Amino acid sequence: MRKFFIAGNWKMNLLRDSSVALVHQLMDQLQNTSSVDVAVCPPSVYLHDVGAALRGSPIQLGAQNVHHATEGAYTGEISCAMLNDLGCRYVILGHSERRAIFGETDVDVNVKLHAVLKAGLTPIVCVGETLQQREAGETQQVVRGQCTHSLSGLTNEQMAKTVLAYEPVWAIGTGKTATPAQAEEVHADIRKLLATTFSGSVANAVVIQYGGSVKADNAMELLGQPNIDGALVGGASLKSDSFLAIVQAAAKIKK
Repeated sequence: MRKFFIAGNWKMNLLRDSSVALVHQLMDQLQNTSSVDVAVCPPSVYLHDVGAALRGSPIQLGAQNVHHATEGAYTGEISCAMLNDLGCRYVILGHSERRAIFGETDVDVNVKLHAVLKAGLTPIVCVGETLQQREAGETQQVVRGQCTHSLSGLTNEQMAKTVLAYEPVWAIGTGKTATPAQAEEVHADIRKLLATTFSGSVANAVVIQYGGSVKADNAMELLGQPNIDGALVGGASLKSDSFLAIVQAAAKIKK
């Protein structure tokens, strides 16, 4: 039985005081979240402060990116060991903004993925097509290709510990959202690919989030789809009321 997982990707937003204030607001309302896993992913410079504020809370801490090396001359980067040291549990990998703006490839994501799993952290691997690719009828080809290459070399056990997030690029930060049917179609196909590549039991165990302008008013319908197991939330995670509403929508749905 898969458990809903709602994660907030704060991207490059908020400052230290507003970050800590936000998690305190969330903690006040999320004391009983046994039916939903919840995490927040602040900018790396605030991981320590947010992690300290979350101590003793059911809300988990996540990072937005990591470098694959354990240490070395990588100016500006952070390692898995550093994230572990700060109490992180999750790491977002291969977000479309990392791919498009910073040129990260499936190979880059795969190298980081193996490092993250080796370090005992839980990866959230993002995949998704652009508007041009969707309009050209290439969604399945693109998403399957990203999954195949990004997840290369994983054992069944490692795959079962990996979270996936389908985020159509055209729906991220645009206000546009894939319809529940569109999102479910891709999620179902990803699970079918996992069953073929790994096993049916692994495919059934993997949590696949949806991301792309998830809001309080569309969360219930999206999360109600059979193969959508949660949400990777962007803008709506920056305010406690909108993020809480998404978590509460998940809690109301019985898988």
